[in-house]
Amino acid sequence: MGVECNQASSVLFLLLMLGTVWLGVSIFNFKKTPFLSAGKREILADYALPIAVVTMSFVGSFFFREVKAEPFRYDDSENVFTVTPLGRLPGLAIAGAMGLGFALSLLILMDQNISSAVDRHTIGSWPFVMAILTAALSAVGLPWMHALVPHSPLHARALADVEERVHQGHVYQIIVRVRETRLTVLFSHILIGLSIMLLPYPMAYISPAVLNGLFLYVAVTGLGGNQMFERISLFFTEQSAYPPNHYIRRVPQRKIHQFTGCQLAQLMLMCLFGFVPWPYMKMIFPVILLSLLPIRHLIVPRVVEDRFLKALDSSEH
Repeated sequence: MGVECNQASSVLFLLLMLGTVWLGVSIFNFKKTPFLSAGKREILADYALPIAVVTMSFVGSFFFREVKAEPFRYDDSENVFTVTPLGRLPGLAIAGAMGLGFALSLLILMDQNISSAVDRHTIGSWPFVMAILTAALSAVGLPWMHALVPHSPLHARALADVEERVHQGHVYQIIVRVRETRLTVLFSHILIGLSIMLLPYPMAYISPAVLNGLFLYVAVTGLGGNQMFERISLFFTEQSAYPPNHYIRRVPQRKIHQFTGCQLAQLMLMCLFGFVPWPYMKMIFPVILLSLLPIRHLIVPRVVEDRFLKALDSSEH
């Protein structure tokens, strides 16, 4: 059961959520300051999120302990990881589950492909391995394991050495080296498993407001270098101050805005189905996401010419 809605709880929720985002982003951007050494600034930036979560959890649990806030919810029953009794399902339920499972598999496959493309890796036979893992983990109620946006690109970024270069008055971040290792993934998942031992305390001190701030932090820090976000900002930027990107040099301004408008319309469509309060509409979100492919290849080229689309789709700088 949730906490009864009142003004103090609502204000505290906003304070903890936005405070987590602000503190995390501020520490993350500390690497752009001249303080400390480059190595120490990089360490602070890498640990910005846990520092923000721990700090705001302490603020909410200690300084505002008199305010009734929504508690950390978890299942404390003993049969959490029992094998699902699939034999009890009727045929109609199995057919419905197959449809929902197919839609979910599309979402997982797209997540895996996008993450692999961002990290410059080939997926090879991973779809087959993912299918086996997902089926086995689903049967016992364990979380799925696959590459995920934005976590996988952020993980690769944490293993990278980044340099800032200035070109025509604009600062660009260039990745010069990425450390290839599987130990970080192994240790992180071991720690995720060990986190069960932290229930109910101290995990109960982390309020849902802080967790919402965590996801907002991931979204905000993921905007850097995102071409769509850069093109949206061009709507409010004076033309003489446009960055010297490759697509700005090759594509007319009107076509850039038209392409961005098409993407914003598709984004609003995804938000409509992703944030709608009805669960059954959320279940078809992967199908809506897949439907963007024919929109991109059949409808968008009627608005923006192919030669301009190639420049906009290019990953050059």
